[in-house]
Amino acid sequence: MHPEAREELNLRLMRGTPTYIWLRDELRDVFGIEEKINSANAQSIYSAIEAKLTQPDFRPRPLFERLNIEVLATTDAATDRLQNHQAIRDSGWSGRIIPTFRPDAVVNLDTENWLQNIQQLDEVSGIPIVDYRSFIRALEQRREFFQAMGATASDHAALSAYTESLSEPEAEAIFQRALQNSQTPEDAARFTGHMLIEMARMSSEDGLVLQLHIGAYRNHNPLIFERFGRDMGADIPIASEFTRNLKPLLDRFGNHPNLTIILFNLDETNYGRELAPLAGHYPILRLGPPWWFFDSLIGMRHYLDGVVETAGLYNTAGFNDDTRAFPSIPARHQVWRRASADWLAGLHSRGLIDEEDAYAMISDMAYHLVKKTYKL
Repeated sequence: MHPEAREELNLRLMRGTPTYIWLRDELRDVFGIEEKINSANAQSIYSAIEAKLTQPDFRPRPLFERLNIEVLATTDAATDRLQNHQAIRDSGWSGRIIPTFRPDAVVNLDTENWLQNIQQLDEVSGIPIVDYRSFIRALEQRREFFQAMGATASDHAALSAYTESLSEPEAEAIFQRALQNSQTPEDAARFTGHMLIEMARMSSEDGLVLQLHIGAYRNHNPLIFERFGRDMGADIPIASEFTRNLKPLLDRFGNHPNLTIILFNLDETNYGRELAPLAGHYPILRLGPPWWFFDSLIGMRHYLDGVVETAGLYNTAGFNDDTRAFPSIPARHQVWRRASADWLAGLHSRGLIDEEDAYAMISDMAYHLVKKTYKL
């Protein structure tokens, strides 16, 4: 970093980036701070934010209501007992906060501390996990519990979209090797691919919307991983392939009437080449919004240009943000709405849609599509 950059803290280093827009709009619209942060005013801005956060109107629940949030979904491990969700329910507050079922830590055999995670799944489900069948029963029990607590979706991350339908003896053999901590990298890849099909089977039966996030090489920087732990940064996109990798899953469930799978992707070149044709054809598929590195004005334009002509707008999932910063929620959605309105204005100016279509489409893009897709 240039010495001058180290000496002066301000937003100029992030000019033109999504982070710049989010932070600027969050400070202005939520906290009423118009100044740009720099080394001279950083402490006073920090103090102003700190003072506001002590006010009753800035407590989480009043802020939730003031920001006009209808639904907030958390992402929770399969082993989570969801005590915080139960406490919110017991409080009588009317805000809708629901869990999302995230089983990666027990499904992906190469996860750190996988055996300990299985032990926790055993304990929380009340099902002794001694083989593959008991493992499946425990997962089904946890999904039922999550749905009872309001969940409408599950969430799954994998390096690739690879799916494979293992026979039960094959799945059992891999699972037993994992219980003995003797699984191979090939075992882990095959088991994850098989379990994606199993999760699709479960969703076809219980109705949970299946979200599939593909293409993040996680924990790429060992220094960051060793200092801060898993999923704390240095997650880098890789090239992804969907057409062949998803075929075993689609062969079995691609035309199922009670299944929705939302695809998220970090390989931008895939939008028009594979994802749009797949979503345009298979009724179970929806395309998630531009994710992570493409959650930006330019990324959103590329996404809409790449998918809508082939898949159609109504095979997309609208927009849901994945922020971990509560006050940034309106800023994230405002960028999507502005990008959508700008894109639709371009279609209108070229005579591809009329004004009636444009108004209906912006309403769907900003609001209705995501509610329908996630069964909200």
